Amino acid sequence: MSVVSPDDTAMARVVLVEPDSPAERAGFLVGDELASINGEQPRDILEYRTLVDSDEIAFEIERNGLRLDIDVEKSVAEPLGIEVQSAVFDEVRTCDNHCEFCFIYQLPPNLRKSLYLKDDDYRLSFLYGNYTTLTRFTEADLERVITEKLSPINVSIHATNPAIREEMLRNRRGASSLRWLSALLEVGTEVHGQLVVCPGINDGDVLDQTLADIFDKYNQLTTVAVVPLGVSKYSTEKRMRAHTLAEAQAVVDIVDQWQKLFVESYGRPVVQASDEYYLMAQRPFPSRESYGDVPMYEDGIGMARSFEAEFTGVVDTGIGTEAGFFAWVDAAPAEGYRAPRTTTTNDGASSVTLRPRKTAPVGILTGALGAQVISPLIAEIDRDDVRVITVENEFFGGNVGVAGLMVGADLQRVLAAEPEGHRYLLPDVCLNRGVFLDGLSTSDLPRPVEVIPTDGVALRSALALDTARNTKESVNLRSKEGAQS
Repeated sequence: MSVVSPDDTAMARVVLVEPDSPAERAGFLVGDELASINGEQPRDILEYRTLVDSDEIAFEIERNGLRLDIDVEKSVAEPLGIEVQSAVFDEVRTCDNHCEFCFIYQLPPNLRKSLYLKDDDYRLSFLYGNYTTLTRFTEADLERVITEKLSPINVSIHATNPAIREEMLRNRRGASSLRWLSALLEVGTEVHGQLVVCPGINDGDVLDQTLADIFDKYNQLTTVAVVPLGVSKYSTEKRMRAHTLAEAQAVVDIVDQWQKLFVESYGRPVVQASDEYYLMAQRPFPSRESYGDVPMYEDGIGMARSFEAEFTGVVDTGIGTEAGFFAWVDAAPAEGYRAPRTTTTNDGASSVTLRPRKTAPVGILTGALGAQVISPLIAEIDRDDVRVITVENEFFGGNVGVAGLMVGADLQRVLAAEPEGHRYLLPDVCLNRGVFLDGLSTSDLPRPVEVIPTDGVALRSALALDTARNTKESVNLRSKEGAQS
């Protein structure tokens, strides 16, 4: 036992000890901090997982200002049984870019402090699918990616023209940091790229040249997502604005042209525009088959076609949107979104005791963009008891219309005008452990809601479409048999 030095670096803090686990049997408590594991101090969850993958583990922990030794014995394959508060123990590598289009700068004041954290950490890219600009990437980072096989990694490209990329990132390293993209691709890392297109800055000829450079220099990229600029009413950047119809159509046309060239030359589409672009351009979505296994689903690419296929019963894609728009910040497990959850949380309905009848009329709550996808599907099921309720995003304003950014204040406003006794279905993508981005929860809403996964299968189940279809077929069969007798 020893007294902790005030100069000790940041340590992982235990937030959960699983009952009857090796950690509990060894004496771990919630609040313990990991000073060292087998004599080494892990910098992040990646090193931690390697160190605890053993049958005998020697921990040095900090508890109430004292250092204690804890020895754990377990089988190699047996989970240790603790969960830590963060994926990064030393310090999240924050972003030193100052992009005009960064949505963090467009958040309203007085939200949870964690939401304002801008990261540019390749480790969080691997763990959570965050995008990194590589402006803080180093030789040591590349060595670690190679040694530990950290793949896939997501990279923000935006433009390949060095001057334009430097201007967009407002960082002189933006002009040269794509050299790390080349290095990652050369060692076989799976890399997914993203282009946030800002009207008048990196669209038109600049977008065309960027895709040409990707075709020539970075064609080993697994995917490239082309997504539109999101602008909230809190943006202070004069150049940032929403696309016009003609600009959105031009982006879709450019992507379509290069996609065909990629397929012809490399046998895969590589570059794809987000669903939002097709809505903005008033163009039909590409076929479901053109998205393959929908690798860019979390970027909003192929969501609409996947949802349609699930809702109509064509196929269960098995793809689900991660609940919580900023889930990586304070809702996902430290191991990353690829890791299994050790505990479950209830994002469920509000605590109203009198629940609407299952046969009550149904209102489907969604954002302005989601309504454009769901409304045609609801119109086809011939159910006059089901309606889509568009929740206009007054909290963020601007052109924000995704369901993941719906907040409690807007839902309060919309639901207050809706009748009591109806069922209201809410997609879980707007919640982090039952809390909206504005800090409200489902219990703060004026009507009880049913929180369901954000996919077509869940909505189909909530509407009991298969049951209704089977009941209708049974009635028709009985009628037919009665007529024959």
